Amino acid sequence: MTETRTLSGRSRILMVAPQPFFRPRGTPFSVLHRIRALCEAGNTVDLVTYPFGEDVHIAGLTIHRSACPPGIKDVKIGPSAAKLLLDVPLYTLTRRLLANKNYDVIHSHEEAAFFCMGLARRHGLPHIYDMHSSLPQQLRTFKSFDLPPIRGLFKKLEDRVLDSADGVITICDDLAAVALERVGDRPHAMIENTGDDTRIFGRSAEDPRADFGLLGKQILLYTGTFEAYQGLDLLLEAMARLKDRMPDAHLLMVGGRPVQVEDHKARAAALGLAERVSFTGMIDPLRIPAFLDAADVIVSPRSRGTNTPLKIYGYMRAGRPLVATKLHTHTQTLTETMACLVPPDPDGIAAGIERVLQDPDYADGLVRSAQTTAEAHYSDEAYVVRVNDLFDAVMSNSREPGALASYAC
Repeated sequence: MTETRTLSGRSRILMVAPQPFFRPRGTPFSVLHRIRALCEAGNTVDLVTYPFGEDVHIAGLTIHRSACPPGIKDVKIGPSAAKLLLDVPLYTLTRRLLANKNYDVIHSHEEAAFFCMGLARRHGLPHIYDMHSSLPQQLRTFKSFDLPPIRGLFKKLEDRVLDSADGVITICDDLAAVALERVGDRPHAMIENTGDDTRIFGRSAEDPRADFGLLGKQILLYTGTFEAYQGLDLLLEAMARLKDRMPDAHLLMVGGRPVQVEDHKARAAALGLAERVSFTGMIDPLRIPAFLDAADVIVSPRSRGTNTPLKIYGYMRAGRPLVATKLHTHTQTLTETMACLVPPDPDGIAAGIERVLQDPDYADGLVRSAQTTAEAHYSDEAYVVRVNDLFDAVMSNSREPGALASYAC
């Protein structure tokens, strides 16, 4: 006889995220808002995650951190040998929790799905796969792992996960197309990363213009990681082109690990921009809204990749004009009416910034269109509903007679 499982709102969820949690970067933000949406609906979440990151307190959330292999002090974004080693104790801890506690569903993120699909089968539980990226495609962004045998292995594993998962969440059109080729009539939802960070962190009362001595300046703002695919070299080159044409323009760069910040400071100095660029390093998420408020224009110079950057949805709500590279990573969400879309090169980025700053009517039109679209399609309230609707669909299916027969021990 099939066990009756509870619906979302009363479910005990084991979530597995192979990430440093919490840390202010894309996937951990996404994991955080999934947890918030589920806990707000009355579920409880046991999160299995890496030993790195800051605790976040949400009613209904318990964080379980895996052991740290000897010699590993942190983990960078993207595939790495350290990540492979960290996933071993992550798997061990997941197995132990499943053996000792009763759960209604397993919710895995990224490559944790590779072992969670088998554990779900063994324990007779439905499995939800949160697909933040297509892992074979992601390898092309991180060149050191972009080898045909590795891509082929990841493609086979990804296909197996998509073929077996009881529900799949994707975050953009590109990933939805990949998933829908294999998911069939099982529950799938494309849920863009539109959760409102202020619902968790609040916001600070600081004034970055005054704090950084930028009163009277035209602030160009970048926020995010300093990884190579973000196109920050293009942004610095664009700033060099604007140095004489726009003497009041000042680039404020928020984010980056210390070594990355030092590298980009050196690059800025080499371009003669030492006095025209300020760096904050990584900051608490509650401070981000103040920096958005201080900006005259926000810039997203990403140079490669296909997934929509999570921060784009916050930018759309921010009330500031956005300049973004005209690549699929942006254009699957943004249109020409919502952002100044420019070629992914220094001249294009510089021209876009100049146009937005010199044409207030054009800039105001971009802001109005972006905010209207965000309110209509990307509200925080809609996000919470969509997460829980997907869980409801999966849990409802798992109650049907024989639904989990293929997962019997």
